[in-house]
Amino acid sequence: MKPFIKLKSICAPLNRANIDTDAIIPTDFLKRIERTGFGQFLFYEWRFDENGNHRPEFVLNKPGYENAKILITGPNFGCGSSREHAPWSLSDYGFRVIIAPSFADIFFNNCFKNGILPIVLSDEVIELLFEKIENQHGYELTVDLEEQTISDEQEWQISFDVDAYRKNCLLKGLDDIGITLEKSEEIKQFELLRKSPAPMST
Repeated sequence: MKPFIKLKSICAPLNRANIDTDAIIPTDFLKRIERTGFGQFLFYEWRFDENGNHRPEFVLNKPGYENAKILITGPNFGCGSSREHAPWSLSDYGFRVIIAPSFADIFFNNCFKNGILPIVLSDEVIELLFEKIENQHGYELTVDLEEQTISDEQEWQISFDVDAYRKNCLLKGLDDIGITLEKSEEIKQFELLRKSPAPMST
């Protein structure tokens, strides 16, 4: 998993509440066994019409947003089914940060496991960010995980909370397998001891 330290990117606004995992990645595209390749199907029914053509009104199809790595959205993002394909598709598309007033719990946890930083900010701050994006084409934010700050080029800044353990994993680029491999030497020593002949008892 790629480490996350600091990111500067244009922000894509998706001002909708209760976006569920079926909207993030429709069930028709869950037949792959790899974690990659799902980005092309992200928000598929919103991005494309029934003929597979781009819907020009959808934010990710508008000029300037195709390379956005920060998604700003409404409350209860990632609700519905607990499928991990949702963060897979967001990550594969290129998003590294999602900012919302609230997230579904399982989706929130899965984000960290897949290199995405989900940030909870108040409704008021989210509305302010939507306004900034609307009033300034190409609005960018810098997300600094080490300092736990979000800032823009107009000297606006705010702090955010993140669990210390999850923060450390993102900074080091560690998923569950990577965390286990950090203990590889201890695991090796344990296995060697476990294979040693045990004393016989009578």
